[in-house]
Amino acid sequence: MNTSTRHDPYPVRKPFHGIYAHGVETRAGARIMHVSGQVGASPKGDLPDDFQGQCRQAITNLQSVLQEADMELDDIVKLGFFLVRREDMDDLVEVRKEMLYGVRPAITTVFVAGLVSPDWLVEVEAVACAA
Repeated sequence: MNTSTRHDPYPVRKPFHGIYAHGVETRAGARIMHVSGQVGASPKGDLPDDFQGQCRQAITNLQSVLQEADMELDDIVKLGFFLVRREDMDDLVEVRKEMLYGVRPAITTVFVAGLVSPDWLVEVEAVACAA
């Protein structure tokens, strides 16, 4: 059962690199899950030094939370990315394409002065919708 529909209306500008939707409508009766911000630390506490490594791990952590609820990355309807360095934006797009290929949620990316730990370079939050 399809639980959501993507909306990219004209004349709103075409989505950046086609990796998100301007709007995602969810269906009544679907299960909705709000996932807290996930960072690039592994379950053992290991933290990669580089942005791409932290971003991959944050998305892997997000995926683990979704799997606990019998959901998957394709069920994501909203993603929020919080980056501490503007120069990491191109790497974010690369990792998104690599790990979330074909997933087109609504997305907001924000550059922040810092996260809870000064070692964290990225935090990812999500909303997912499934039957």
